[in-house]
Parts: sequence; structure tokens; C-alpha cells
Amino acid sequence: MAKYLRTSSISSELENLIRDAKEKVYIISPYLKLSDNMKELLNDKEREKIEVRIIFGKQELAPTEMSYLENLKYIRLYFSKNLHAKCYLNENKMIIASMNLYEFSQQHNKEMGILVDTQNEQDKIVYNDALKDIDSIIHNSEDFSYVKAPPKANSVAPEKSKTSGYKKTDFSKSKYKSTSALSKEIGLQSKELFEIFEEKGWIKRDGKSWLLTYKGKENGGQMKNGQYGEYVAWPEDIANKI
Repeated sequence: MAKYLRTSSISSELENLIRDAKEKVYIISPYLKLSDNMKELLNDKEREKIEVRIIFGKQELAPTEMSYLENLKYIRLYFSKNLHAKCYLNENKMIIASMNLYEFSQQHNKEMGILVDTQNEQDKIVYNDALKDIDSIIHNSEDFSYVKAPPKANSVAPEKSKTSGYKKTDFSKSKYKSTSALSKEIGLQSKELFEIFEEKGWIKRDGKSWLLTYKGKENGGQMKNGQYGEYVAWPEDIANKI
């Protein structure tokens, strides 16, 4: 059955939850600032090649925090601007609590939470119901694993166009959107749309970043600055070419 947790118990059970994970870890927290101990746990999961998904919101991550998380290969970052839920889970257990994964909250705030364990049939129902909502939150969040593309000087060398006589479309009056936003408009998942653009040769992967190619520029793509750095943007009219 569900177990009631106080502040110190939440922190302790959360560490156990991450440490014991063999398949996945989901961290849902509007505010995010990782303690050194939490970073060590995530480093362990990285070495074990465990999938970690972090959904945050409300405010921009500190540059050092963002840099640390982006350098971990098995972590996927999502931003949900309306996020208020706090939930942490692995493949067997889930903590639903008032506490953000924020170092100050863990040390100074009065928090409450519950721990559910899928070994208990009633807890398993709660776990699965909550997981459905988490999947929905992720689906409607901005996927930083694909959207964010840090600026790199001369990162893409101009290619010689293979389309002699190519007539460039005028997108000057078109509204530009990120690939993630465009994918929602045309009814695709952002990952699928990135794969389509990659197949067309409009973008290329560089580690965790997407870079715009010469061919992508010919088709209206631009690098734009956003709240979290540079990203690839496309004119809305590009949907007619997909």
C-alpha cells in the first residue's frame, strides 16, 4: 500500500528510487537545481546506460545546470511551461510529492508525499494512471534533445547545390516556427519531423544538436535565438513541401 513521506523521507526514497532503477528514471519537477549527490546518482545511471527523462518548467535552467545535463548521453530533457506537478519514478516505484527537485527545497522546506510500489496491486493501478498523464505531459512538451542547437562557428560548410536552376521560394512573409512547434501544427511528433528533415538533407546531427545544412537554408530554414539558445526554425509554408 502507499507509504506517507515527510521531507527527509522524500529525499531518501528518491535517492533509493534512482539508485535502484534498472530500466528508466523519470523526474518531473517545475524547478530544478541538482545537488552534488543527485549529480552523482545521475552519473551512475549514465554509466549503466539507464534511460533518464527530465521534465522541467516555470523558469530557465542555469547555464551550468543545462550544460551538465546536456552532456549526459542517456538523459532526455523536456520543457513544459505549465508544469506544476512533482513526480519521480523508476520502473517499479513512484513518488508523488510537493517537493521540487531543488536543493533548497530538499534542505529547508516542509514537504509531503506518498510512495507507491507496483508490487502492491492497488499501488500498481495508481502508478499506471499517473504514467498515462506523464506520457501526455512529455508528448506536449518541448523536447530539448532535438530542439536545442548550440551555436557553433563555421559548423556547417556550404555545399554546392545539386539543383542547378533551382528557384528559391520567397518565405519573407511567412511566420517562422521551431521544428517542435511546426510538428504539432501538422500532426506529427517532433522526432518524426526531425527525421524527415534529416532524410531530405536539410539538417544534420552533431552529437545532441541539430545543424542546418546549405540545402536546409535553400528551403527556408534559419537559425534563430530563443530563450534557451539557438534553434532551427522553419517557415510555416514549408509544410507544403513535406
